[in-house]
Order: sequence, then C-alpha cells, then structure tokens
Amino acid sequence: MALTDQQAAYVLHSRPYRDTSLLVDFFTLEHGKVPAVVQGARRPNSKIRASVQPFVPIQIAWRGRNELKTLTQAEPVAAMMFLKGDALLCGLYVNELLARTLQPFDAHPQLYVYYQYVLNELISGNDIQGALRTFEHRLLNDLGHLPDLSNKQPDKIYLLNPEQGFVTLNGAPEEKERRRCFYGWQLLAISSDNYEDVSVKRASKRLMRLLIDHLLGYKPLRSRELFQKM
Repeated sequence: MALTDQQAAYVLHSRPYRDTSLLVDFFTLEHGKVPAVVQGARRPNSKIRASVQPFVPIQIAWRGRNELKTLTQAEPVAAMMFLKGDALLCGLYVNELLARTLQPFDAHPQLYVYYQYVLNELISGNDIQGALRTFEHRLLNDLGHLPDLSNKQPDKIYLLNPEQGFVTLNGAPEEKERRRCFYGWQLLAISSDNYEDVSVKRASKRLMRLLIDHLLGYKPLRSRELFQKM
C-alpha cells in the first residue's frame, strides 16, 4: 500500500462520509488537490477533527493506491487563521474555486504560494479586492484559461471571447457586448496585478468573473450566492 508522509496542506472542503468519517479535499504543496477519507473525524472525542478545518496550515500523511486516499496523520503547524465577515466569505470563495477547478494530484506549487498570500491578505484586510483579483489571475493562468493580456494598445477597446481571447474593436461596442469590453490600458494593468486605479479593479473583477464562469461551465458558486444573500 502506497504511503505518503509529511505534506504541507490546507483543507478546501469537507463533507460527511459514512457514519463517523469525513470526505475531505486537501490542497497540498507537492501534490495539488488530494481527496481523502478522514476516519472517525465526526466522533465527539475525535482528536483529528480540529486539524481538518479550513484555513489551518497542516502537515498531512495518507495511504492508498486509488485516487481516494485514507488520511493517516494531520497536525497543525500554525494557529488557525480566524476570518470573519466579508473576509470569511472571501476565504470560502477561494476554497470553493480551488475545489471546483483543480484536478486531483495535479501539482500547482506557485498557486499554493498565492493561496497563502491571499489568506494573509484576508486577515490583514488591507486590500482584499486586489488580493482576490491577483489570486484569480494566477489561478486562471496556472490552469491555462487566461487569455493573453500583454501587447495591448492602451487606447484600443478589446472584446473578450472566453474561448478565443481578445478581439480588437474598430468602432463602438454594441450594447450587448459592453460587459465583455475592456480598454487596452486596463488589460495591461491587470497583467501586472496593478489594481491601484479603481476602474482597473472593477474591470478586473468583471474580467475574472467572465473567465471563471466560463471555466465552471456557468454552474453557480455557493459562496457567491452567500455573498448575495448577505
């Protein structure tokens, strides 16, 4: 039976499994998303339950030759990151994005670093929107779903086709196209994650939503619905 030891990880999502266990999606530094059964985690006296919570940096180990692993160890390496209010909803959104878009055992070490970055920014609260846009940008780029944002002429208007990229418009966009239109200078700023300009931040949010919705097959995100209800 294959054994894996001491992997840096975070919990993305968990759900009940059988009578007393949990089925958990972990995001690991070296192996990407790892689905695993955490046996006995729902028992009242479970020692492992506190370690398999979102936003807790942990070291995990697992066994198993199939895609669904069995967790053998989970130990916190730092205190839980306490998120509340909008920051908590944003953290749930980031976790849901990763759980929905990553394929099991497809490693994304740079994205793992950006995940830690966005969690730290959610705690500090200095620029939550800028941190989210940076993370979405890096996620789409890592997954190969980010159209080319460079080599754009600042004063030109570009129309987004999520499957084919950007097309230069020679005239004013039609009403139905405006949501998918961006100035070249906005795309150049987004390409370098420069969100100091409010209009760039708004344009980036619109662009990332268009691309993420397409990536998800236009199936709604539960965390986004929570935002709307709040």
